[in-house]
Amino acid sequence: MPKSKRNRVVSLTALKKKKFTDSKNRLVEEIRKCADEYKRIYVFRVDNMRNSRLKELRTELRDSRFFFGKNKVMIIGLGRTKTEEYKQNLHKLARIISGQCGIMFSNHEKDEVLNFFDKYKHVDYARTGDIAVETVNLFEGPLEQFPHNIEPYLRQLGMPTSLQKGIVTLMKDFEVCTKGKPLTSEQARILKLLQHQMAEFRVRIEGMWSNNGQIEFFGKKKCIPNSDNDDYENEDDDDDVENDCEEIDSS
Repeated sequence: MPKSKRNRVVSLTALKKKKFTDSKNRLVEEIRKCADEYKRIYVFRVDNMRNSRLKELRTELRDSRFFFGKNKVMIIGLGRTKTEEYKQNLHKLARIISGQCGIMFSNHEKDEVLNFFDKYKHVDYARTGDIAVETVNLFEGPLEQFPHNIEPYLRQLGMPTSLQKGIVTLMKDFEVCTKGKPLTSEQARILKLLQHQMAEFRVRIEGMWSNNGQIEFFGKKKCIPNSDNDDYENEDDDDDVENDCEEIDSS
């Protein structure tokens, strides 16, 4: 006889928090091992993240070690507080880890790293939700760059087009996107069809720790002097350390 759906046992006990897994513990150990092996640790932030570009970056700096994602794991690896920090002042560096950022272990000097990343920029296609860096307009008339069979798709994306003697034609002026406003999925697709790239993959160095315990920040706080004051808070860090980004990746 089938069970009645009305008579259900509902547990009122609180759900247990997930335990810190063995894989995360191994990553914490790996981070601390790198802290012993390398002279400097850099916290970096990524604009317009592209996995392919990050792989290229790792190839170019193969003598350094990168960890990206799972902020909580990286923070624990460095140390959340002065009493937990793995090495002197590492907890101060951990405080700026939030959002889409990672850590790089390297023996390269500060100026060399800053100059490298200042020049390391790649333009790519913008994605849904990205902020348009310019206004893009199309004017009434033939769009000869498009084959005739794509015209229905352009109309589906919101473009006022039709076929005129087999040529895709814009029936009136059309604004693809407006500077300063987030892109819709349709706008991002149109820009890609137009081969118009406006997203810039960029890596910004936010802070550096040296194995002598010295800490430097390169955002609003240009340099944080060494002290026993643990009350420093990053003005840009509004994220809870529980808000992890993608699964951690290291190489």
